[in-house]
Amino acid sequence: MGTRHMPRLAIPNRPTTNPHPMGQHQRIAALQRVLADDSTSPRVRLAACLVLLFAQPVSRIVRMTTDDVVHDGQHVTLRLGDPPTPVPEPVADLLLDYLQALPANTPAINQNSPWLFPGRRPSQPVSPGTLRDALRKLGVPAEKGRTSAIRQLVLQAPAPVIAQALGYHDKSTTRIATEAGAPWKNYAPGDHTR
Repeated sequence: MGTRHMPRLAIPNRPTTNPHPMGQHQRIAALQRVLADDSTSPRVRLAACLVLLFAQPVSRIVRMTTDDVVHDGQHVTLRLGDPPTPVPEPVADLLLDYLQALPANTPAINQNSPWLFPGRRPSQPVSPGTLRDALRKLGVPAEKGRTSAIRQLVLQAPAPVIAQALGYHDKSTTRIATEAGAPWKNYAPGDHTR
């Protein structure tokens, strides 16, 4: 190219499948901002909380149904894995308020839909692209927020426990834990009281 024997080439920049995560302080600040923002749709705020707190990909969030929310009167849990994952208080209030207002905010064509995030097409959830765009507009990068959340979670608990609680494959969380430098990989299983 320098001697002009070949044309200039532009090499496309392709993002990796696992982008560099947000910093922990950025993720917590984004979560606090989302919870305090009453001007944004509860639908988008709830989706942002699921990304930033539970490391759920947008493609899985749109497939959640109202049956995935379990409220026994005292506690709110989500069926992300087995057993259901407890939802902390400020997010639980947002989730319950969203569920209560859901019938009024659902398009008429999709009134009897089981989806937690119903779309405009009959019997279909909202498109992942639509929800991802709404999160981006809110200032929550879905991929980076999810990556940050899962890395922080595997630093706080063993990777198989996180995998089971959030519906991930244990090999994925083990790989993420290794990349994040989690101390749990150094513990041998079994009874150590002998």
